[in-house]
Amino acid sequence: QVQFVESGGGLVQPGGSLRLSCAASGSVFKFIDMGWYRQAPGKQRELVATITSRDRTNYATFVKGRFTIARDNAKNTMYLQMNSLEPEDTAVYYCNIASASPTSTWGQGTQVAVSS
Repeated sequence: QVQFVESGGGLVQPGGSLRLSCAASGSVFKFIDMGWYRQAPGKQRELVATITSRDRTNYATFVKGRFTIARDNAKNTMYLQMNSLEPEDTAVYYCNIASASPTSTWGQGTQVAVSS
C-alpha cells in the first residue's frame, strides 16, 4: 500500500504563499491519480485539486487561479503551490489518491494557518 507524508505547512500572512509537498512511498506513484484535500476546523474534509498520472489538473472553484498542483514522478513527490492565501484557506492539508473517501487511510496532514 502506498503511503503519503505531507509537509511544508506553516503560518503565513494573508496574501502570502506556501508550497506543500507530498512524498509517496513505493514504485507505483507515477501511475496514480493524486489529490490535495483540506479540512478546516469544524468542517468536513474537501477536495482542493487533483492531478492525473498524465498531469491533467483540476481545481476546486475556491482555489482556481491561486493554487497550482504539480508532480515529480522521478522524486515520488506531489506539490501544491499556494499563492494569494486567504484566512479561509486555514486548514490541515492532506494528500491522497484522487478518489479517496472518508474511510480511506489518511496521513497526519500539514497545518496551514493564514493570519495577520
